Amino acid sequence: MVVNLKIKIQQITNQHMRKTPKKSFHSGTVKKTITIKASKDKAWRKISNIVGLPTWVVNVKKTVYLTKKKKDVGAVRLITFEDGNKIEEHIVAWKNKEYFTYIATEGLPLRAYVATISIKTKSKNATELTWQSYLNSKKMTEKQFLEFLVFMGAFYDTSLENLKAILEK
Repeated sequence: MVVNLKIKIQQITNQHMRKTPKKSFHSGTVKKTITIKASKDKAWRKISNIVGLPTWVVNVKKTVYLTKKKKDVGAVRLITFEDGNKIEEHIVAWKNKEYFTYIATEGLPLRAYVATISIKTKSKNATELTWQSYLNSKKMTEKQFLEFLVFMGAFYDTSLENLKAILEK
């Protein structure tokens, strides 16, 4: 009993003696691009439906408008994921058939999240779609932030592959 207690005290002391990773704010970007064998118009129709996310974005259960405005600057959507997490996003820039930019105002472990989805014609029946974002974290370790960036990259990749599969049918 005494030996077990000494070992436990030593383990606790060792844990506190180790340097805990410093938590701070981190900034980073994620950028993913895919070429889709579909017209620019067809691709734009799909991505510009800002509440159509459940059909192509990973783990999205539903998306609803929070404003009467359905597109362009000022439109707001609420995304509900399968795990129950909710993210509110506001459209802050819009150029028809070229790009839109949105910011997440709540629901992520971030102080700032700004993303743009843009499209451009590659050929008559091929479109290049790019999804890129800037992120600034709440306080977390560098390792946690880097893991989050990897997660976001995989999230974009999988969602874009889903979109490609749908548009190329």
